[in-house]
Amino acid sequence: MLILSAVRWSVGWSPGRARWFSLSCFSDHQKPLTCWVHPVCTGQGQPHKTQTRLQRFYFVLNKYAGVRCDSLKELASVSTDVTFAQEFISRDGHLLLISPTDSLKLFSVMVAATRLAELSAMQRFTVTDFKIAGFVNAKSTDASIQQVCLDILESMVLSSHSLFLQVKQEITMERLIAHLQVTNQQIQTKAMALLMALLQTAGDSDRKDMFDFLTKKNVRQYIYKNIIHSSGSVQDEMAHYLYVLQSVTLNLQEPRMRTPLDCCSQEQRDILHGLRQAAFETESENSLSHERRRSLCAKEFRKLGFSNNSNPGQDLSRTPPGLLALDTMYYFATRYPDAYSRFVLENSSREDKHECPFARSSIQLTLILCEILRIGEPPSETGSGYHPIFFSQDRLMEELFCVCIQLLNKTWKEMRATQEDFDKVMQVVREQITRTLSSKPTSLELFKNKVNALNYSEILKLRQTERLHQEETLAPPVLELKERLKPELLELIRQQRLNRLCQGTMFRKISSRRRQDKLWYCRLSPNHKMLHYGDVEEDTENPPIETLQEKIPVADIKGLLTGKDCPHMKENKGKQNKSKRCSVTSFSFFVIYGEETKSNQLPLRLQFCLWTDGLSVLLGREMSSESMRSELEILLSMEIKLRLLDLENVPIPDNAPVVPKPPSNFNFCYDFSQTEQ
Repeated sequence: MLILSAVRWSVGWSPGRARWFSLSCFSDHQKPLTCWVHPVCTGQGQPHKTQTRLQRFYFVLNKYAGVRCDSLKELASVSTDVTFAQEFISRDGHLLLISPTDSLKLFSVMVAATRLAELSAMQRFTVTDFKIAGFVNAKSTDASIQQVCLDILESMVLSSHSLFLQVKQEITMERLIAHLQVTNQQIQTKAMALLMALLQTAGDSDRKDMFDFLTKKNVRQYIYKNIIHSSGSVQDEMAHYLYVLQSVTLNLQEPRMRTPLDCCSQEQRDILHGLRQAAFETESENSLSHERRRSLCAKEFRKLGFSNNSNPGQDLSRTPPGLLALDTMYYFATRYPDAYSRFVLENSSREDKHECPFARSSIQLTLILCEILRIGEPPSETGSGYHPIFFSQDRLMEELFCVCIQLLNKTWKEMRATQEDFDKVMQVVREQITRTLSSKPTSLELFKNKVNALNYSEILKLRQTERLHQEETLAPPVLELKERLKPELLELIRQQRLNRLCQGTMFRKISSRRRQDKLWYCRLSPNHKMLHYGDVEEDTENPPIETLQEKIPVADIKGLLTGKDCPHMKENKGKQNKSKRCSVTSFSFFVIYGEETKSNQLPLRLQFCLWTDGLSVLLGREMSSESMRSELEILLSMEIKLRLLDLENVPIPDNAPVVPKPPSNFNFCYDFSQTEQ
């Protein structure tokens, strides 16, 4: 057993037999490891075959490959000890790992070196050690060796800038891209890890050159087709590196996002006027006077949706989104000119205060996309939330903007929004984009279809569902409680409907000429057996049941027809315009009793629901009106909230707790049947 520290170490040759040595027994602490390992192993009179850990390190220099292999394996297993690794490196023990040249056993060397590299000792190595660059750049090398070499190079790049420069010089980007194109997922992952380490460590200019090279080699398309859409699922480690690549690439737009528009820049002013000219076909401005041209420009910038129409550059002075908003607007106007003109002209010609301001919406939408895509934020060390759609587009930010600005216009019209509703609309659009991206669409077309299907009404439904989940009203025990409460509450609604029929209602009387100038009153008897009705004057209120001479026995009622099924509505079909017929039909019902019939029309939907529900109860049928369903839901919600008051902030489990088995005997129970003496 070897216990190595900065002060003492011990060697044991057999169980229970060990001897401690102090490092002070050596005159020179700076001597190589072999100078103090060899005397201990030989000076104590122990044979070379003694299986001690310390001897195994000495056997790294043995000429026999088998001995070296065993020693390296032992070294790999103990190099996880931080104290050992630090002392091993400080004594130049790492030089022992460079001397073996047997390529078949080099894998064990690499494992040991990797363990030591992870313990912050990598500064003692160079890229030329172990010929790592040669193994990575070689076209045909054992996959296990290449995997470990890539791992070591990543540690070197992240450990110091000098090693980063060495790796950047020794390892070609072509070979890294070639490693991404192999079928071995482990090699792909390690190559991606090294590539991300190089991108994150490089300066701005070097990073831009590397991205230009990757774009030229179509690395993004390859990742999209052969890694994201491969037959196997993307592993967690690869997902992290894809997230890092996405983050580092999107952060290239951060300088534009942090830069406000410069009103003195002629190039930026030309882009602004290009947006105006692309939207409006104007006469030649050169023939106009200065004041006339200035007035025309201000008017058109106002139609474009700029708040400051005399100096629209002021709208882009806020950072973020800064110049990035100007870039996205210009991209939309030049890439999709028809959609751009349709958006601007459709809203600039409206005079009902429902116009959607293009410029103001675009600036805010660009800011929302920057926040959703986390532009300007450094990649997290544990993040893995990459968007597959990112690898399907060369210019994801601009293409997403083009889809989402049209979505914003669509949502604006669905909400019938005005300028006062601007913030509310932007919140809905943010939710539409976030929810759609969370479903991991793999293409821009799929994203477009999903986000357009998620309209404003769907957002409201999802919010309602989430609110119910948050209130735990959709938990299985709560749903079960609702089902148990429903019969009791339905009976309450039935009684209310019958009581309302007993109070009675005034109806318009339909004559043979379809005139509705006369009135009659109908009410249910207290014993629920007769419907009493009779003619009344318009100013009569709640006539006594004795004054209603006509009656219909409830037992003789054979059926109840509503709406368009009523015979008097079928006869009237085609004699009224559609809007009038629909309004009357909605509140009509027809009572069939014996050989006679009775038709009724009510002016209010609530009265119609009360009578149809009440008559359905008298006929032994289920109530089916909208009013009944709404009232039942309200009563259930109130009852549930009252019953759950005592369980506030107490999580409700989805399943009932398991009832334990009964005990083997009940001897511990007290027998109350015996009276105390």
